[in-house]
Amino acid sequence: MRDFFIHNSMEQKLEINSLSNYSKELFKIILDYSPKLISAFIILFVGIYAIKIINRVVKKIMIKRELDPTLSKFLADILNWVLRLLLFVTFISKLGIETSSFVAILGAAGLAVGLSLQGSLSNFAGGMLIILFKPFKVGDTIEAQGVIGTVKEIQIFVTKLVTGNNQTIFVPNGALSNGVITNFSLEGNRRADLVFSLSYDTNIKVAKDIVTQVMSSHPKVLKEPEATVSIKAMTENAIHLAIRPWSKNDDFSEVCSDILENCKEAFDKAGIVVQPFVRETSK
Repeated sequence: MRDFFIHNSMEQKLEINSLSNYSKELFKIILDYSPKLISAFIILFVGIYAIKIINRVVKKIMIKRELDPTLSKFLADILNWVLRLLLFVTFISKLGIETSSFVAILGAAGLAVGLSLQGSLSNFAGGMLIILFKPFKVGDTIEAQGVIGTVKEIQIFVTKLVTGNNQTIFVPNGALSNGVITNFSLEGNRRADLVFSLSYDTNIKVAKDIVTQVMSSHPKVLKEPEATVSIKAMTENAIHLAIRPWSKNDDFSEVCSDILENCKEAFDKAGIVVQPFVRETSK
């Protein structure tokens, strides 16, 4: 029995000694590691504050240089995330964590994400090209990818268009940047290409005088460039009269409608027959 108690007492002493040794080792590790830990967190907090200051300064510079608001926000966001990533790598490196494996993992993850998001990356690149080279801007009326509308917003991946009947269309920037874009607003003025088909009994000089009078009396038809009227073609069924008035972009639709209506009324009063559409049939 005595030996049993002696044996237990020795085991307890060994456990106490082991615990004491572990505590000393842990305390030593904390003392050795604490400078790295403290410096790492100092770098982290100072870095976060520095990133905020850098972003403010960059935004002020871009505003001062009058960069496009969409481009300014996009560049500021990219800079913010790049600086955060660099700060994170510096932070874990200061803690003593090996960064080479982390960078390799990050690269592999980036490659996998890139392969799975090829379409999105194409749209991203297209958005960058549109923002940088500006084939159109917000408020312009454009035709692209089979749709016509007014540009309401240029986002990173898509461009938001609103059509004349108030439908919202989102066009992918990848397709938009690689396709043909017709910008109706870039030059400020726009020419209408209207056609009237008249009977062969028509006195062409009288018809042209009537059209010229209609265009010259319209307040929104521009004097310069000068509006023109000419024969476009002579088919088996009719004489095609080309009417080309100029107007401001905002007045284009109104001018087209008014010219067609006013010319039809003037032709009726003058007894000029507007030839109806005749479909050619093969025998």
